[in-house]
Amino acid sequence: MARMTTAQIVLSAVLALMVFSVALELRVADFARVAQMPRAVVAGLIPQFILLPVGTWAATLALDLPPNIEAAMILVAACPGGSLSNVVTHFGRGNTALSVSVSAVAAILALVLTPFNFAWMVANNPETAGWLKTLDIDASDIWISLALILALPMAVGLTVAHRFPTLTARITKPLANLSVGLLLLFIVLGLLRERQLLTLALLPTLALVVAHNASGLLFGYLTSHAFKLSAPDRRAVMIEGGMQNSGLALGIIAVQFNSDLGMVIVASLWGIWHIVSGMGCALWWRRVDRLGARTHA
Repeated sequence: MARMTTAQIVLSAVLALMVFSVALELRVADFARVAQMPRAVVAGLIPQFILLPVGTWAATLALDLPPNIEAAMILVAACPGGSLSNVVTHFGRGNTALSVSVSAVAAILALVLTPFNFAWMVANNPETAGWLKTLDIDASDIWISLALILALPMAVGLTVAHRFPTLTARITKPLANLSVGLLLLFIVLGLLRERQLLTLALLPTLALVVAHNASGLLFGYLTSHAFKLSAPDRRAVMIEGGMQNSGLALGIIAVQFNSDLGMVIVASLWGIWHIVSGMGCALWWRRVDRLGARTHA
């Protein structure tokens, strides 16, 4: 693996802390819920691991974009949502238990499916495949990165939560707040460092990110309706489909792609925009609930 810069080490540590804090909130009961609602959980996984990746790959074949931008889109699509989707689902009065169950299963599946999806999509796009060959990137390095950033902190977090429940209850919320705050700070500092790029020329990239994120939400919406889920379940599946783990994508970009500027911008904009879109959906649903309550009052 290539030697990491200080910034790459810091970001990787922040992401590992985020994964660790998420694992502290996972319990055996979360996985037991999967057995109680398997159809809804499958509905939540399909947009993240099939529809959005395949749709993104097809879009990169159709669009004439720089290889690094297409690679960033593919990478983000390959990284399923994290714990933030659970918070947004809860705020939007969706089925939080379903959201947690989908996130728990997705976190485990991501160990295999994230590198698999990224590898096949990149390899089967002539532009990105040629670009990676030019960079001489070893696919095994991506697996190692995921092991250090995702698998190891996940395993440690689950172990700590099981063996030290009192300590876990005390540190879970502060660690979660700290890790999210540090990630947002890292993104903001990165954007400030490249503030000369924050011009109207960035609008096309932002539009691309907005459309990409909207497709994830749409895939979640369509899947939830195809599976004939209840309204709270539909909200959870829709949010899971539209909130990708852009933080994990940023970590992989930092470690494997030497913080390629184009890729960082795409992933950073995703990290900001999916919060805006997710909270926008949640606020709309709360408004719908209020209006419905008034109608039946």
